[in-house]
Amino acid sequence: MEYLTTDFLFNGRIRVKQNRSGYRFSMDALVLAQHAMPGPDDTVLDLGTGCGIIPLILAYHHPKIKIHGVEVQTELADIATDNIAENGMEDRISIHCKDLKKLKQEMTSGPVDLVVSNPPYRKLESGRLNPDQQRAVAKHEIKATLFDVVETARRMLRTSGRFVIIYPAERLPDIIIQMRSAGIEPKYIRMIHSSRQMKAKRILVEGKKASRHGITIGPPLIIYRKNGSYSDEARAMFMA
Repeated sequence: MEYLTTDFLFNGRIRVKQNRSGYRFSMDALVLAQHAMPGPDDTVLDLGTGCGIIPLILAYHHPKIKIHGVEVQTELADIATDNIAENGMEDRISIHCKDLKKLKQEMTSGPVDLVVSNPPYRKLESGRLNPDQQRAVAKHEIKATLFDVVETARRMLRTSGRFVIIYPAERLPDIIIQMRSAGIEPKYIRMIHSSRQMKAKRILVEGKKASRHGITIGPPLIIYRKNGSYSDEARAMFMA
């Protein structure tokens, strides 16, 4: 299909089709997948899976896990389904075209061990709404708010299950408030910087359902060196 491009990860071992001009995955998805760290037999739920990039990476690194990707936009869900089939991962990854607010544990055969999400992060009244509907829904809280994402994670997780999200650093207070309100205790935070000279633009937060208080602050993740090339850690996310 001419409107799709094909990108490659891990020296060509993963092929990812995505829209040429619509919503395309970013470094955020790679960072989130790298930090999700599921257990060997976990069931994982990806809220807002887009083209299926996070399930593909997780299944590549963790061959025994089961993953459910949820995407409300039909065109993106169809692309994700094709990507799963093209990479031969249909036995491990299921794509559901569904509104995350309507998810129930029956869809995943019971509570899940891990929920991940790279959700829409711009409030509707903040910033210019992208004229491309696909990008607008992916970036703005049109179909789902932060409350909806966190509440869905709470509803779908088992007790002591983990929730990992990547979000704008400026909205850290919103994440902490929403997670604690949902009974998901923040346990780990890592700031993500484009370069050492720039303030953090993104933040990775991991929480655990029904857990005790106590949080760890990880080292900053630097994406680019001074010369514009990827840092060793960022580059490994594409190549490992």
